[in-house]
Amino acid sequence: MRTNLAGFLKIPIFVKRNFLIKYYSMSKVIKIKKGLDIKLKGTAEKIISQAEPSSFYAVKPIDFPGITPKLAARADDKVKVGSVLFFDKLRPEIKFTSPVSGVVQAVNRGERRRILEVIVESDGKNESIDFKAGDPGAMSPQEVKQKILDAGLWPAIRQRPYNVIARPDSEPKAIFISGFDSAPLAPDMDFIVKGQNNSFQRGIDVLKKLTKGEVHLSLNSAYPPSDVFTGAKGVNIHYFNGPHPAGVPGIQIHHIDPINKGEVAWYINPQEVIMIGRLFETGKYNTTKIIALTGSEVKKPLYYKVTGGTSIEALIKDNLKGSNLRYISGNALTGSRINKIGFLGYYDSQLTVIPEGDHYEMFGWVLPGLKKFSLSHSYPTWLMPGKEYRIDTNLKGGVRPFVLTGDYEKVFPMDIYPMQLLKAIIVEDIEKMEALGIYEIGEDDFALCEFVCASKIEIQSIVRQGLDLMIKELE
Repeated sequence: MRTNLAGFLKIPIFVKRNFLIKYYSMSKVIKIKKGLDIKLKGTAEKIISQAEPSSFYAVKPIDFPGITPKLAARADDKVKVGSVLFFDKLRPEIKFTSPVSGVVQAVNRGERRRILEVIVESDGKNESIDFKAGDPGAMSPQEVKQKILDAGLWPAIRQRPYNVIARPDSEPKAIFISGFDSAPLAPDMDFIVKGQNNSFQRGIDVLKKLTKGEVHLSLNSAYPPSDVFTGAKGVNIHYFNGPHPAGVPGIQIHHIDPINKGEVAWYINPQEVIMIGRLFETGKYNTTKIIALTGSEVKKPLYYKVTGGTSIEALIKDNLKGSNLRYISGNALTGSRINKIGFLGYYDSQLTVIPEGDHYEMFGWVLPGLKKFSLSHSYPTWLMPGKEYRIDTNLKGGVRPFVLTGDYEKVFPMDIYPMQLLKAIIVEDIEKMEALGIYEIGEDDFALCEFVCASKIEIQSIVRQGLDLMIKELE
């Protein structure tokens, strides 16, 4: 149970009533009925710890679908905080900059020489390029946009359709911020942003310059949100209630202001809003963020203050229970697999460690399964709604025919037919993909569908292929 909610339940009833009247009278609570909360062991305790600073940091092109990276820095080049490491070949104005000062230690490549990561060895000095502070209220929209582009913070802003970095030359009808995360073991955003009122408000002021529409901020109605969020000016606040994926931006956009063909909506995470605010306050590119180290295999799950792109080696040192583990940058549903000396993903505020699933269970489907989670009530644990689980990565079966089960519809809270859309993507039927809602979706919207899929199909990969096909054919 969340500490915030636990505390809220102890508040006298008349105080709670006043809170509800104050925060919900001016906005309707949007109830998400379809979805699934997966309660895993290893929630981070609300203590911010200081890990030993890493010597290595990385920016990974694979974190940014839709770009073609072109190097601006080579191995052994000296860089400062904010120096350009690479840029998008098709849109050179979109730059990706170094989070620390030091020397480019390596450029790691994969198949067909695809750039996987640019690694910088920190010199510990954090010498930074000065991009000059600025008052967004006194700047034109183009000047605001150019400052964000020059500093390398533009990748923080993403768009629907296609779930890619926002096109700088596009005009969003609105900008969306999700002030809470509903994924398994998700960090508490209210705790993370505590005390950063000024930077968050400055970030909002910047975003207001980038759209003629509204800036929407979504919060969880289950507990009192942070005053950083509720005190923000210039935003439309919406309250959501329900299971995961209530905190996913794509779900919120769908329920607040759905995207039609020809329309563009941008979205951004709260910590990136704060980074943009700090840029305009100080003139410095500062990717400092707070992340949650979570998972059943972590001895002491805590929050850590880190620099973006950090190696996770120092975070997990002497803090793990086993040896055969899966390291995930992000949450267990949508995160990226990394190794124990890998690097935190650009958009991630969470590091999850769970058991590796490389073992077989004899008669696993026959046994009572008192420690197993199941959507279909195959095990008696469905009678224990508060139970937390230690789940590994086993698929519990092999890939099977892609058949209609109705499971997707139970966890997919969009007015879209998920099975039919996925089949249209597989056969590359552009017209059907458009008719079935391809412009509204992203991979994370389908994460629960993949989790409950009886066919064991990598649904998020299929969705990404469909989005890439749409970009190739229509952009």
